[in-house]
Amino acid sequence: MRLWTPHPKYLDRQGLTGGWREALLAQAVLAGRTKGYQHHPQLERFRAHPDPHRAVGAYLTGLADEATARGYRFDRSRIDHPGTDAVEPVPVTAGQRDYEWEHLRAKLAARSPEWLARWEDVAVPDVHPLFTVRPGPLEGWERPLG
Repeated sequence: MRLWTPHPKYLDRQGLTGGWREALLAQAVLAGRTKGYQHHPQLERFRAHPDPHRAVGAYLTGLADEATARGYRFDRSRIDHPGTDAVEPVPVTAGQRDYEWEHLRAKLAARSPEWLARWEDVAVPDVHPLFTVRPGPLEGWERPLG
């Protein structure tokens, strides 16, 4: 499961659709509708939020908004708490943002180099509208690759 910190505009088609499925799974876990993935580290930042259900709903809304902008049809009725109004932002460290940006760039280089080329000049990416960046290293819940 990867609930990307970088803005959904950077995700290629596979990343956006996969992110949607994974965020729906995260929503189901947080709502207690599935037993799998309950201890997945990606969920820690949502569980730490004052209203985890609204936070994951805002995350899904951000993905759906990007999908709509690209002409895709994500079923918004699947979002338990749609919208972003009055949802407190989720803090994320600059180190986490930067780690995920490099991780995403590596995935895009292998899977969608033409999509990656669109973002070649982006050194510091925008983040998903739910997140707000603060100084700091990689988040403690992250499990770095390699």
